[in-house]
Amino acid sequence: MPKAIVQQAAGGPEVLTYQDVPMPRPGPGEVLVRHTAIGVNFVDIYRRRDTTAKYPLIPGAEGVGVVEAAGPGVRLVKTGDRVGYATRTGGAYAEYRALPEGALIRLPPDIADDAAATILLKGFTAEYLLHRTHAVRAGETILVHAAAGGMGLTLCRWARAIGARVLGTVSTPEKAAAATAAGCESPILYTREDFAARAKELTGGRCVDVVYDGIGRATFLQSLDALAALGHLISYGQASGHPDPFTLTQLAAKSLTVSRPTLFDYTADRARYDDMAVRVFDAVRRGWVQPTVQRRIALSDAAEAHRALEARETIGATVLIP
Repeated sequence: MPKAIVQQAAGGPEVLTYQDVPMPRPGPGEVLVRHTAIGVNFVDIYRRRDTTAKYPLIPGAEGVGVVEAAGPGVRLVKTGDRVGYATRTGGAYAEYRALPEGALIRLPPDIADDAAATILLKGFTAEYLLHRTHAVRAGETILVHAAAGGMGLTLCRWARAIGARVLGTVSTPEKAAAATAAGCESPILYTREDFAARAKELTGGRCVDVVYDGIGRATFLQSLDALAALGHLISYGQASGHPDPFTLTQLAAKSLTVSRPTLFDYTADRARYDDMAVRVFDAVRRGWVQPTVQRRIALSDAAEAHRALEARETIGATVLIP
């Protein structure tokens, strides 16, 4: 029988168990994918902690593999195609998965499987954050939180390639060095200094045009303080928990805008999804999006991957190998 990581209840990494599961069978419009690489993302941790989810479940939002079989009516892919996906639901932490063909993107031959498993969720997220939620322009100044994480490094590189000035927050000098190498002009050690005050200082009192905040509660209100007049706070994650409530009056003080986008509303339209894929793969070829695989871990050791990510011990991405 194939293997998967199965979660029986919400909790810490210890709830992730490696066990036998039935072989999935593709239904109409679905394909069976044999995974070759699986992305590990902070959204997997959010879901692992979710006490409202229906258990048991297989976690994981991002996977890469080969189409092994196709159900009736499949038109977009065929058996033998290399494909990848990032989905709203779990299911990726498994050797095999059946899923709708519309969720899949065919992978170009020049991008390896483990590399693809680090850029699908992060690359597509960076694409909509930098080109759709807020179309970053050359000369704008942005602040990226967790600038040395897998998502942060991608945002820094791509925004710098567009011509933006990039500031970022990091927790250690080692992470500051990684962020700098990715195009972050001025890493701010948020563990030692007030990042909003430092951003204001670095911009000569003006503050920044856009903040990309995947942290949530620990940074949200200060992120508002870091914005210039007419600035845009994009809250795309909540690694530290949901942000505390705020009032519209706080936005009116500087005519600020706040967005809370999610990837899957952007990829729901097939034409837009394909357009995003073209831009992401082009950015990879140009070196703007660099697959930074720091750790390759056996699928059976998924709990260890979660422990390291939660402890913020990682720089770059982690990939599970079935």
